[in-house]
Amino acid sequence: MSVVFRADGLPPASRVDYWREIISDVFLPLDLRGEIGPKTPAELRTTEIGPIRFTESVTGPGSSFRTGRTPRLIRSSDPDVCLVGVLVEGEVRVEQDGRQAVLRPGDLSFIDPARPFEQSFTAMRNIRVSVPKAMIPLRDRELGELTGVRIPGDRGAGALASALTRQLAHSVDELPAPETARLGAAVVEVLTVALASRLDRTSAVPQTRERTLLHRIYAYVEQQLTDPELSPRSIAAAHHISLRYLYKLFEAEQMTVGAWVRRRRLERCRQDLRDPAQRNRPVAAIGTHWGFLSAAHFSRAFRDAYGVSPAQFRTHSMTPADNDTGGGRACSRPGG
Repeated sequence: MSVVFRADGLPPASRVDYWREIISDVFLPLDLRGEIGPKTPAELRTTEIGPIRFTESVTGPGSSFRTGRTPRLIRSSDPDVCLVGVLVEGEVRVEQDGRQAVLRPGDLSFIDPARPFEQSFTAMRNIRVSVPKAMIPLRDRELGELTGVRIPGDRGAGALASALTRQLAHSVDELPAPETARLGAAVVEVLTVALASRLDRTSAVPQTRERTLLHRIYAYVEQQLTDPELSPRSIAAAHHISLRYLYKLFEAEQMTVGAWVRRRRLERCRQDLRDPAQRNRPVAAIGTHWGFLSAAHFSRAFRDAYGVSPAQFRTHSMTPADNDTGGGRACSRPGG
């Protein structure tokens, strides 16, 4: 289910600070500078599909922004993800690793947030797909060749990846969860082909049984996160493979299968804790819903991962606008 953020109720002078806070909270810490026209609409819609996050941002006429990651922000937060952008409307200039590209509707871009980058844009609509690096089977050196370049979205694999990404971003809330998880994994596969094609190295994309099986396992974990019995043994049994083979599949990944299940449960709990619509739901109930067997286990795991207790995180995540009825933070489900 998508979550939508707007700043219609805030004075224009406060909107840039508001968007900087929202983007840093739900996406990743970014430096954001610019102006928003007094009557200019702006919206950010974010959707999690398993470990993949789709974020669609819209800025209207009269806006002018520069955004990016500085060395200071990278030192404070270095998420192990890649960002693949698909421009829907407008024009965006992206710079990274000494290269610069101008993107037009349909084009794709690749950003590594572990290194400094900068983007500039005015009125535009853009979809950003955040993908764990472990899910993109290209070497770091190859990914480094893709930053700051334009990946044409009007031909070849780029056109297919662009169309599929836009279609899934717009229809994700209408699809059943199992279909959404499978389609999310398929989009990552097509995006990978588009990236490899830009390198002229399509053969770098492994079309092996192991990679396909891994994507199925990732999708299965997302569907079963609420099951407290979910474990490496149950995952192996559901895919008719041995536990030893499951561990072997994850040897090349960034973490073990058990650590991945725990991380995804904590991320879903974290998302619920900062959702204003669930502010009255007990913290322990959120942990139980996402498969933690006891409140103590949930609290300990959450603190180990984020440095604060679940209750402290919820308190810190609620802004003044969340606690009154006249505020500027608009968070709603589609159509709300």
